[in-house]
Amino acid sequence: MSQQPHDHFWNRLTTGCDAALHPWLHDHGSLTQRIQQRCDRFSVSPVRSGLARIAYDEAALLDIAPHHLAYSREVFLFADGKPVVFAHSTTACEHLRGAWKAMNGLGNRSLGSLLFTHPLVIRQPLHFKALRAHHPLYRSATQTEVSPDTLWARRSLFTLHGAPLLVTEVFLPEILKLR
Repeated sequence: MSQQPHDHFWNRLTTGCDAALHPWLHDHGSLTQRIQQRCDRFSVSPVRSGLARIAYDEAALLDIAPHHLAYSREVFLFADGKPVVFAHSTTACEHLRGAWKAMNGLGNRSLGSLLFTHPLVIRQPLHFKALRAHHPLYRSATQTEVSPDTLWARRSLFTLHGAPLLVTEVFLPEILKLR
């Protein structure tokens, strides 16, 4: 993923964010569960999973040398047939044989089903970013020709047995239509 200058700045604040999106961004529980409680049909649609080059800031957080491949998984979370979240998760390849080996078999199940049921998983604080059209995650998350100027995203580092996993969730406009 190539990046524009300053794309690596993620914040603890959501200044300028639509107030209706705040509860979604700041919730520390399972996003999957929160969506499921607000729709009739929830589904996960895998986009890709496997080895990939990841952004420099992701590599730094995961202690992976720049330009080395990492494991990356990208999915859309759907509520009642509409995409509401684009999720991107990544970890060092060696952790797929260790702490995060359960990621290999997730298929169309959400990562939240693993993260929020394992008692030894530790979550670090959330960080936020307003993504614009030039950001690689914005481009991956927008599949339609009509897209908003900004998409808000949050990310958090999870650890299991000392192995880090970075989870980034990009909130799509349809999320605000959930009851």
